[in-house]
Amino acid sequence: MSKKPVLFELDEDAGAPPVAEAPPVPEPAVPEPLPPSAMEQAARIAARKPSRLARWFWALLVAVVGAMASVAAWDFATGLIARVPVLGWAVSAGLALLLLLALAMGLRELAALSRLRRVDTLRHQAAEVADLAAARAFTNRLEGFYKGREDLTWHQARLAERQAEVLDGDALLLLAEEELLVPLDALALREVEAAARQVATVTAIVPMALADILTALVSSLRMIRRVAGIYGGRPGVFSSWRLTRAVLAHLAATGAVAAGDDLLEPVLGGSVLSKLSRRFGEGLVNGALSARVGIAAMEVCRPMPFSQKRKPSTRKVVQRALTGLFSKEK
Repeated sequence: MSKKPVLFELDEDAGAPPVAEAPPVPEPAVPEPLPPSAMEQAARIAARKPSRLARWFWALLVAVVGAMASVAAWDFATGLIARVPVLGWAVSAGLALLLLLALAMGLRELAALSRLRRVDTLRHQAAEVADLAAARAFTNRLEGFYKGREDLTWHQARLAERQAEVLDGDALLLLAEEELLVPLDALALREVEAAARQVATVTAIVPMALADILTALVSSLRMIRRVAGIYGGRPGVFSSWRLTRAVLAHLAATGAVAAGDDLLEPVLGGSVLSKLSRRFGEGLVNGALSARVGIAAMEVCRPMPFSQKRKPSTRKVVQRALTGLFSKEK
């Protein structure tokens, strides 16, 4: 028995309503974005370059105040010597000692700035290595930079034994990175993860915007100083500020400080993020941005750039730092 096609005729009067009269399709609800986080605000403030007029103003203000303080201290000491010689000479000796300590601190700051410049020079030289001779020269300079560090004594001896066997410039750089910098990378990542956890926890618990910003700034400054110390930077007071500006400028140049919530959904899951309170969400964003600041500090303080294999993943660092603060629902 064969099946023939069947034709159905529809009544034109019972058709669907005109398309023009159809109701509009409702747009999906867009979640309200989080306001700029404390970490992002702190990074933007610190990375902002002062104007030339502001630099001249502060330089002139420091010079004038310093001159006034010096004249006032001199007049005070000489007048006290004229009235009470013993007390006057004692105060003069104290002022002289204070001046010597200030000079020593200034020399220490200059040494710290010189060491940071040396790190910058090494990093640029590593990026310009093109052959085996240049790679050997850079490796020798890197060994000299870390000479005397007890925690790298075994690694330096191992590098000295193995580098004679390497006959390729890129392979020699990878060997130097593996022997000298990979152990330091592990220590620096611990500091970054600890700072990210601290910022996330304080932001989630303390309901004060000023506390968020202060915690982000203090934790970032302490983290950057410790990361620089791990890599051999040894920053002082003013050199720490210069280093912090360099790190935040690096973040601004790469655009890594623009957002932090894009890292959180793969780490914690969208269902968890949708159920977290606003404070916990801001805490997680601040923690993610702190991790990004820490990785930028590693890139700035490291005496040679990361190889493709050793470059830390921001997402993995955030996952290790923030997983455990909030449970992930299945």
